[in-house]
Amino acid sequence: MTVIEAKNLKKIYGTGQATFSALKGVDIRIEKGESVAIVGKSGSGKSTLMHILALLDKPTSGEILLLGKNTTEVKKKELNKVRNETFGFVFQQFFMNPKDTVLENVLLPLKISGISSKQRKQMAMEALAAVELTDKAKNKANNLSGGQKQRVCIARALVNNPEIIFADEPTGNLDSATGEKIEQLLFNLNREKNITLIVVTHDSELAARCDRQIYIKDGEVVSGGAA
Repeated sequence: MTVIEAKNLKKIYGTGQATFSALKGVDIRIEKGESVAIVGKSGSGKSTLMHILALLDKPTSGEILLLGKNTTEVKKKELNKVRNETFGFVFQQFFMNPKDTVLENVLLPLKISGISSKQRKQMAMEALAAVELTDKAKNKANNLSGGQKQRVCIARALVNNPEIIFADEPTGNLDSATGEKIEQLLFNLNREKNITLIVVTHDSELAARCDRQIYIKDGEVVSGGAA
């Protein structure tokens, strides 16, 4: 089953002589349960592509089909709901509220969903158990190591039982041993929960661990676009 498909995506920034084409007609298709790496050098367009696939940004033209539904005409409020229920995000920067507890950080996506307080806590604790951090639930986020912070981010990405996890350079801020543990955690979730994993990276070793690599250069897919 195709979970996400991009058709002729173009993204242009600026106007007149200052225009820059970040994406030049990208076509890709990703199947449920796949692990896919989007690979390219800095400035290749890979992060732009991820932001559009994740409905965080709109293309200048082209279509994104999510579970067969065209998202182009979906209103912003509905788009936010779809994104919150369907996706989990793990970024290189941790994007956590350092003064909140670990549990409060993981709960955040559930507050948007309107789930009851008791159920939210239960779901958040289950997500923390999946990343082996239940003992840190009451700790302040700024008291954690880099690897622990990234595990909290994975728990937060997991808490809504997403179809897709987007991971943008998820080990970029970590030492190699900690990065290896984070990678293992993501691939285990991909296999055990059948979560589609889309990783944006310039790390060839991380990319090689994925089922498929989509190589992007100068805003165009040069190989690996179709499953």
